[in-house]
Amino acid sequence: MLIFNYTSKKVLKQRVGSSLNYTETSMFGEEYKNNGVLTGSNRPSITGIKGREFFANVTMEDGLISKVE
Repeated sequence: MLIFNYTSKKVLKQRVGSSLNYTETSMFGEEYKNNGVLTGSNRPSITGIKGREFFANVTMEDGLISKVE
C-alpha cells in the first residue's frame, strides 16, 4: 500500500490534475503506476505525517490524478 503524503483526503481530491505525492512501502517492488488505480493511505500515527488518517483509491491517467475515491 502506498502512503499518500497529504494531510487529508479532501486535500488529495483538490490535487486532481496534478502528479501524486506518495511514498513507496513495498519491499517487493514499486506499486506506483502511471495508469490505473492505486490504493493508499495516510496513517499519521505510523508515518508521522500530520493530518487525518484516511484510505483512498486514486485513479491515475498519464501520470496525473484523475479521480479520488
